[in-house]
Amino acid sequence: MKIYFAALTAAIMTLFGMGLSAQTDSVEPPRPVVGRSVVMTTYGIVAASQPLAARAGVQVLERGGNAVDAAIAANAAIGLMEPTGNGIGGDLFALVYDASTGELHGLNASGWAPAGRTVEFLRSKGIEEMPQRGIYSATVPGVVAGWDALRDRFGTLPFSELLAPAIFYAENGFPVSPVIAGSWGRSAQFLSGHPNSKETFLVGDLAPAAGELFRNPDLGGSLRRIAEYGRDGYYTGPTAEAILQISREQGGTFTAEDLSEFKPEWVTPISTTYRGWTVSEIPPNTQGIAALMMLNLMEQFPMGEYGFHSAEALHVMIEAKKLAYADMVHYVGDPNFSEIPVGPMLSKERAADRAALIDSTRAACTVAPSHLEGFTNSEGNDTIYLSVIDDDGNIVSLIQSNYSGFGSGLVPPGTGFMLHNRGALFTLEEGQANTLASRKRPLHTIIPAFMEKDGVQIGFGIMGGWNQAQAHAQFVANIADYGFDIQEALEAGRFTKGSFSGCDVRIEALIPSVTRSSLTELGHEIEVRPLRTGSFGNGQAVQGTREGVHFGASEPRHDGMAIPQAPPLF
Repeated sequence: MKIYFAALTAAIMTLFGMGLSAQTDSVEPPRPVVGRSVVMTTYGIVAASQPLAARAGVQVLERGGNAVDAAIAANAAIGLMEPTGNGIGGDLFALVYDASTGELHGLNASGWAPAGRTVEFLRSKGIEEMPQRGIYSATVPGVVAGWDALRDRFGTLPFSELLAPAIFYAENGFPVSPVIAGSWGRSAQFLSGHPNSKETFLVGDLAPAAGELFRNPDLGGSLRRIAEYGRDGYYTGPTAEAILQISREQGGTFTAEDLSEFKPEWVTPISTTYRGWTVSEIPPNTQGIAALMMLNLMEQFPMGEYGFHSAEALHVMIEAKKLAYADMVHYVGDPNFSEIPVGPMLSKERAADRAALIDSTRAACTVAPSHLEGFTNSEGNDTIYLSVIDDDGNIVSLIQSNYSGFGSGLVPPGTGFMLHNRGALFTLEEGQANTLASRKRPLHTIIPAFMEKDGVQIGFGIMGGWNQAQAHAQFVANIADYGFDIQEALEAGRFTKGSFSGCDVRIEALIPSVTRSSLTELGHEIEVRPLRTGSFGNGQAVQGTREGVHFGASEPRHDGMAIPQAPPLF
């Protein structure tokens, strides 16, 4: 009976994330209680936040396509199925791991501001702060140019095949999944604000309910033009003219040249090491550098000894977030317009100096530099992340976004997609790294990630505005410090801090109450959020090994799945 009672007690404590005493060597340290198992196969896997979109990518794998082909197909489908977060009116970033060479390639397909949109132009309109919605928040969408660059360099199949699943669902309909339906419903009033968005995304005056069939034939037509003409089917011709038309109607400055001359950039990923893992992100103009700075700060502390979900470990991570984000917001912008001190920001020596600012006994409510106009309490959670591994071990880590839910609120006539509002992240404050300028790209929140060690490669990402870099650092710690698998690392309870000053922090209810109480005693102003809410983002991950076994994970904070490829039996 005593043995039974001890086992039952341990099980209950593990269930609530409490574990047993760290001094009891014979007891396993606590692990997250997961809602699903990691997916395993020797073939490919597509992990996405909408199962039909993931299946579209798997169909392409089964047709002989590679990871890049599958990622484009899945992204096209999810742009239709999750228009709250992404679509062909948004931007894209990707990391591509080439298993044949072991090289990691980065793609920055974030669009620039129209040539005529400047600080002076907006101020001439009486605008003193960067608009968060409307035509002045929209920059040139980069996603289709990103697809074209990915397919041209690494793809094997034509656009006519890659976009076929998305075109089918756009024209024939698909059932809306539950989490997406909830986000869609919360945007119904916003979508009613312009006749084009209302006609495209509402059924009558209502958003589609979970399980309701939804069609978007206009988007099907836009995708057909891309399938036939590639990037020219978007940045020139009828789609481009529709973008110019909505811009003229709204007093915008888009020109045909702003669209046709836009090109994405292949970039060298930036990286740091953490407990022997090499962790890589897209370089500025993204916030990815903040995740790496966080890890450099966290590395100065014995996180594994502190223990999973301990107050000591979470305190260090929260304080590291403040320090890393303060520098990111101050220094990061478009590197084509100003010099970004990437080397010093990622210096291990500098991290040791900055880590000394972390007081183990008290939360810091002010960290300099802590504020840049336009960022405080900015959420921008509406993004999708997907990851793919093919049977050769190639990996694509891809993220794509509208920025805020349904972006700018403006649908170019007859196109079926919303223009994003990524330009809302510019500042109108003169002399900053992220000050609005003609043909400049804003600081971006969306970031794909990749980590590798000893023949293991993991493509991962967690969406959610400014949540992303801090969630990446927590995911890496879950792998490197606590030995979790990729499903456990995604599902583990998280914290998030959307503001850039103050001691406020959101804590997921998955984190034990005793830990939350200890954090409060340290001065953290905690808001406890329910399990599996959108506050903490959601993510996917795929993993390859030198043995050829592949793993996939998709967390239950969203509708997603990791779907394996079937072997070619028939």
